[in-house]
Amino acid sequence: KSPSGRSSSFCKSFTMALPIRSSLVVLCCFQLLVGSFSFGISRRHSSKTDHNNNAGLGPLFSFNPSADARGLLYQDQQEAQLRRALHEEELMNSKKAPKDLTAPIVKLKPAKAGTGFGASTKNKDGMDPTKRLAEEQAKVVRRDGVLRIDSALSPEAADQLRDYVLEQKKIAEVVTSENPLLSKALYGVENSRESRTDLQLGLLRDSTSMLIKEDSDNNNSSDDSHVLADALQELLGQDGTLRPIYENLVTNEGEMYEIAAVVTNPGSNRQMVHPDLPFKKDAPLYVIFLALQDVTPAMGPTTFLLKTQTERVQAIFEGDQTAYDEFLATKANCRLATLKKGDAVLFDARVLHCGNANDGEKGQERVLFNFSFRNPKVQGDLGYKGSIRPGYVGAMTLGNVGEALSQYAEDKTIDPFAKYGDGIF
Repeated sequence: KSPSGRSSSFCKSFTMALPIRSSLVVLCCFQLLVGSFSFGISRRHSSKTDHNNNAGLGPLFSFNPSADARGLLYQDQQEAQLRRALHEEELMNSKKAPKDLTAPIVKLKPAKAGTGFGASTKNKDGMDPTKRLAEEQAKVVRRDGVLRIDSALSPEAADQLRDYVLEQKKIAEVVTSENPLLSKALYGVENSRESRTDLQLGLLRDSTSMLIKEDSDNNNSSDDSHVLADALQELLGQDGTLRPIYENLVTNEGEMYEIAAVVTNPGSNRQMVHPDLPFKKDAPLYVIFLALQDVTPAMGPTTFLLKTQTERVQAIFEGDQTAYDEFLATKANCRLATLKKGDAVLFDARVLHCGNANDGEKGQERVLFNFSFRNPKVQGDLGYKGSIRPGYVGAMTLGNVGEALSQYAEDKTIDPFAKYGDGIF
């Protein structure tokens, strides 16, 4: 995954850099090799003969590597990736430190002249100002691959959503300790990584809390507020700050592909530079990361490499290591997404980026609200599994979200996403 803490399944492979730390690791590798060899033999054999002819091969060659073996290999892989990430940081800082990512200054055409009550507020080109602004913002995203949008969410709503996310994170930890099978529904790609959590959010009122049996009778939910719906109302409701640009980029037919929160703690490591998914000609996915508190340099803000969503740059990324390193050192136009509370970054999921380290001494817990919508023009598998509860996959579009929020605006007592459930079962 991505900025600030999501891990990508499409990172460069640095297997050759893995150290052989001990004879135990050598044995682990041998065990894995034998296991892979037997699996390959069995598959080839069974493809040419019937199952009965293959039955005797399994016990002779099959081997299941121990958990310790897998653990050591995983640890070595993580260490190798960290070394690579730090090397990339040196390359990208070799000439000068990255500048901060700033919101572009968008100049709109003046409104049509009018007199008296009801005079037109449309621009000279006849377009509504909000749609005109969205069009100009969309041009920046298509050009640079990333756009900063200041004050997308009010500070009050950001505070409430941050508290809610951290509460839901604690509840998820309790629930999954009792029932590990729920982990895949509640956590995305980051649950297994130290100091990082990718929490997949439910759209019902306090939906994660409802999983705790003890709370079913004693739920102290006297507070009927729907924190997540309130935040989405500010962002994607009828007058939402992000609704116009998403309508421009993906239309109301764009599928909600992610709804989550990314939490990183002091001590989390820097990521390797990566896109979130394999290259496609058209932008397949537009992602939001929204700061629920100020994000300082010590907290590991995301570095974005502007204009790297192109086929030419993706070929460099996937190609020769020396050429790629040269690109990072001399041509990469890097921007650091330090943000104020409520600020958002919208980016094309193809753009190269990486989360920086959250400093163990000077850093603080950082929470980012994350959602994305898919471009309906891009069909088929994206090569990337979004951070979303399984029950929500393919369940709603931007238009569906807007309809639910319109109902909520009229009656705050309803649960606007009730028909979609908690997304778990």
